[in-house]
Amino acid sequence: MAEIDAKPLHIEDLHRVERLERLAAQMDSAFRIPGTKIRFGWDGILSIVPGVGDTIALIPAAHIFHSAYKMGVPSHTIGRMAFNSGIDYVIGSIPVIGTVFDVGYKSNRKNAALIREHVEKKHGGRLAPERGAFV
Repeated sequence: MAEIDAKPLHIEDLHRVERLERLAAQMDSAFRIPGTKIRFGWDGILSIVPGVGDTIALIPAAHIFHSAYKMGVPSHTIGRMAFNSGIDYVIGSIPVIGTVFDVGYKSNRKNAALIREHVEKKHGGRLAPERGAFV
């Protein structure tokens, strides 16, 4: 019988990914509009104040970037993350349209997923399913 060559996942990377996913969920999916499946988070709430709110929402996004850098995420992936956050910031800064966009785009969740993908490749296996995932 052949042995499966499964590399053990580094527990600290798992914890980091889980913390980043929780932060991303708070920013993008913490609340649900009653009677719908529409989820939004603090990013959408902050975007009600055009420019200022979106600028404040960059603080958690910057934390996600910094964590990705510390975890060794490649620069091309960090570039994709920057694109996600840049689109969110630019379009999110437009009054009314930006708030609606922020509810649907969920750049922090996209960026946390890119980090998860990197860590899974790095360790040669899948991490536990994302906790607190909202669809």
